[in-house]
Amino acid sequence: MTQKTVLSIGQCRPDQAAISHYLTSHFQARVLTADLPTDAYQLLREQSIDLVLVNRKLDADYSDGMEIVQHLCTDELTAKIPVMLVSNFAEWQEKAVEMGAVYGFGKAELNRPETKQRLSALLQ
Repeated sequence: MTQKTVLSIGQCRPDQAAISHYLTSHFQARVLTADLPTDAYQLLREQSIDLVLVNRKLDADYSDGMEIVQHLCTDELTAKIPVMLVSNFAEWQEKAVEMGAVYGFGKAELNRPETKQRLSALLQ
């Protein structure tokens, strides 16, 4: 099995640590992080990414992660990369799916079986 690479955008340090631990321990994924959109877009140009996780509100500047979701889902260079929103709120998950994202998960749902199923579909 080829190691998958996940780009996680806008998480705070404790949440990023939990998400990274989960992805590495369950899927042996390599996890890259970006605090801001410009950093994320640069990594997407330079690296082969299998999944992008976007926080609803970026920790670094509290900007709207939904703008990143929309950009990634519509840009011809990134539109084929699956994107998941990291949010505990179903209404935001639904909005992200309407933009073209895959239904994501909230930090409080990280250890739920449905989260593992969603991630397994993309990382195994």
